[in-house]
Amino acid sequence: MSPKKTRRIDYWQDPKAPSPTTRKPSASVLVRDDQGRILLLKRIDNDLWTIPTGSLKKGETITECGVRECREETGLDIEILGLIGVFTTPDHIIEYRKGSKTTEVRQPVNICLSARPIGGELTTTREAAEVRWVDPTALSDYDIHPALQRRINHGLANNPPHVD
Repeated sequence: MSPKKTRRIDYWQDPKAPSPTTRKPSASVLVRDDQGRILLLKRIDNDLWTIPTGSLKKGETITECGVRECREETGLDIEILGLIGVFTTPDHIIEYRKGSKTTEVRQPVNICLSARPIGGELTTTREAAEVRWVDPTALSDYDIHPALQRRINHGLANNPPHVD
């Protein structure tokens, strides 16, 4: 019998969301190519479209985390260009379940970075069922969680870095 797959449930401004048990730093990366398209991937654990995102590991910087996560999730190597913002709103809660058991409930502390591709090859991975370049005008065609859409929108607006 194979182990039960971990499922991720993202809540947004939901009074019925479980209370967080952890806060964990993470990096997300808004990667844009020379044509202005955005790199999106479809998560395997919740079927939502997102930008590359993942937890900061001990011994790495937030920039190293963003570069690593992008490579692991999409196959692309990137160069970090700057800071989009720090997103810590308690409106976003993530529940992780294995089978019917909750294993963690997290309130994210996310540092969103801007980047451009510099190498690698776009590919699906164990974390991404689909990976593609998307024109910003077509984002409404994708099921993107409001917390991630917030990061994307801020990055596209070219405003000073956001801080919750």
